[in-house]
Order: sequence, then C-alpha cells, then structure tokens
Amino acid sequence: MSGRVLCVVSQGVARVTISHPARFNAMSRAMWRDLRRVFDGLRGDASLSAVVVEGEGAHFCAGGDISEYPAFRFEEASLRHFHEQEVWGGLQAVLDCDAPVIALIRGNCMGAGVEIASACDIRLAADDARFGAPIAKLGFPMAPREAQLVSRVMGEVTAREMLLAAAVLPAAELKSRGALHQIVPADALPQTLDRLLGNMASLSPLAARLHKQLFRDLAAGTPMDQLLTGAYDYAGEREHREGIEAFIGKRVPVFR
Repeated sequence: MSGRVLCVVSQGVARVTISHPARFNAMSRAMWRDLRRVFDGLRGDASLSAVVVEGEGAHFCAGGDISEYPAFRFEEASLRHFHEQEVWGGLQAVLDCDAPVIALIRGNCMGAGVEIASACDIRLAADDARFGAPIAKLGFPMAPREAQLVSRVMGEVTAREMLLAAAVLPAAELKSRGALHQIVPADALPQTLDRLLGNMASLSPLAARLHKQLFRDLAAGTPMDQLLTGAYDYAGEREHREGIEAFIGKRVPVFR
C-alpha cells in the first residue's frame, strides 16, 4: 500500500489527511500526486474558511517513502521529474490555495513533512512534535525549490542546521525561532484547533483570498509598482462594505 492523501469537507473546513500509517505517513510518489489533486480541487472554493493538513494517527509525516527511491533516484531525468513535477507540484498546489491552510502537527515532521508544513500558512504543533530533514544521511541534498521554501519559512539558520548537521529539533525550539505559530499539549490540540477554526469562520473570505495572493506575490519578489496596480480594486466589494457597516452598527458582520 503506497498511502493516500484524503480530503473531507464539512461546514466550510477541508480536512486533508496524510495517510500512510505503516510508514509514519511518509510520502510516496502517489501521495505527492494525491496532494496536488486534492489542493487543485480546493483552489477557488469560496465556501472554505480554512484547510487543515494533518497526519493519520500519531505522526504528521516522517519524510519520503525511501522504499521507492531505488526505482527512480539514480537517473537524472526521473529524479528531476520526481522533484520538479511530483513533489513541487504538490507543494505549489498547497501554496496556491486561496483559503488559509493550517498544518496540525503531531509526532514526527521530517523531510517532506517539513516541506508540507512550510507550504502552510499557520503551523500549530503538539509539544511532542519533532522536526528535521536528515537527508544528508541518505547521501543527497534537498531540491532547490524545496530548500528555498524551507529556508524562507523555517529560517536559514534552522534550514542549515537541519540539512548540514542532520539536526532534529523539538517543537519548543522551533517556536522560539518563529517557525511555529503555537505549541500546545498533545491532548489540547483538537480544542485549540476548534477555537482557531471558529475564529476563521467569522472572517472575510475576500480578505483571506487577497492576503493569500499578496503573500504569494511578496514571496515571489513581485515589484511594488506591480503590487499597487489593482491593489484597491476591492473598494466596491460587498464584504468590504459589510465589514465597515457592521463595525459602525455594532453588529456581527455576515460575510458568507
């Protein structure tokens, strides 16, 4: 069984589950393709207030499924296809999601798991989570796009420590470095997520979409003069008017 990436949508929240429990949810090639398919399907869904990415059981994702590697890693063309089309295709689909994406992290978050978490907007972790990318032990580097993403989100100091020293870091250390938004005891993780989702459900979907696009443009280094073109086109949008009028009228806004 090569594992699966599953998605269930309920009440405006998509729960995306990395499911390969026999290998601590390690990502197979089929799972990378699944990840892209799932997020391509969610893109543009204005009914979503949030997407949650989590692992099945006690772990988020333990990395890549190494049992598959001999079949493709030793030829340049197949290796390039794996990283540029399958892996980056999945990560880019997560990055392109218009709804806020929350990584709910338990247990091992290694290699591919760190990359997926880095593609999410908010990283909420249990206090027993562990992070690393010890691929130097396997004799290969992180692919350029993936390393750029991890270095930008996790921080260059952390990326260098993970990749050059094969460091495995606890959640508390990553939180202190600004790579995680919140850590809580493992048994409090569901309640903390529920509170976060409840808050997000009350917010403007338009604002979320515009912020997500802005963050993508900033990460891509888009010049400010291009960002300013059309930056205020939302002026006449219903959600903009509703938010302001609700605040002045001292009532709860109705965005959806």
